Amino acid sequence: MRAAAILGPGASPQHLRAFQEHSTATWLSGVPVNTDAADAVLIFGGDGTAHRYLADLVRLRLPVLVVPCGSGNDFARALGLGKVRDALAAWRRFLADGSNVRAIDLGVITPLAGRDGGAAPAPHRHYFSTVAGIGLDSEVARRANRLPRWLRGNGGYALCLLPALLNYTPVLAQITLPGPKSAPAVPGRGVPIFLAAFANAPAYGGGMKIAPRARLDDGKLDVCVIHEIDKGKLFCLFPTVYFGNHLNFAEVEYFQTESLELKTEGPLEVYADGEYLCRTPIEVGVAAGALRIIAPHPRTKG
Repeated sequence: MRAAAILGPGASPQHLRAFQEHSTATWLSGVPVNTDAADAVLIFGGDGTAHRYLADLVRLRLPVLVVPCGSGNDFARALGLGKVRDALAAWRRFLADGSNVRAIDLGVITPLAGRDGGAAPAPHRHYFSTVAGIGLDSEVARRANRLPRWLRGNGGYALCLLPALLNYTPVLAQITLPGPKSAPAVPGRGVPIFLAAFANAPAYGGGMKIAPRARLDDGKLDVCVIHEIDKGKLFCLFPTVYFGNHLNFAEVEYFQTESLELKTEGPLEVYADGEYLCRTPIEVGVAAGALRIIAPHPRTKG
């Protein structure tokens, strides 16, 4: 057994030591050069750390274990790996019989700007594991990324909400869904929205369940759009997101799709897994079964 370990900012050699003690594996540091270099990859970190290596992991197709050591661990929690001890138990199961490897989806964002230029190079595809979005939540994510790491992991997202909300105005956005006539979910030249989130997993921002019905292996995106709403009501809405109860508000639209196109009145920043990706316009889709992960439990038959 050859295992590759990737240590994020919140991890230390002590985290790795517990996994080394329970195996006779040969360990290497960093992303394997190719599939012959390792049999599994362990990522010690949060959503941002996992995000930075998604393209390499998709290419390698090696089993990946996410060990939650970051300021935000929404991806690990969606996998059923809420604690380091959960990841350690999954690692032991993998070493024992390898029965707990399964494939999950990833979201994919492709910038559309410049596509009509003819000679422009093919746009870069960005993978994401949890949630991508534009609007108010992108502004909050931008502010939260400036905070000390310990504060980001202890309510930093909620702390940044009020100052972001006070100065934020709705943006005009148009979401177009696939179909015979490419029917727009948000029609015309767009309507004012506070945010649009495209989810592969239920939560982001340290436990905010923006897409409570999202699943990692259903081949679909869950889309949550918060339309123009009174700011006082919006501020009251946000605490309900931690429980998924925001779907009860009339101003919240929620649906599933395999892909969509998003255009805005002007270029807006797009964030995913808490990291800046690109600017609108974008295409958002699903890479079904793109990532092989080491899960807490064995595969179920059927």
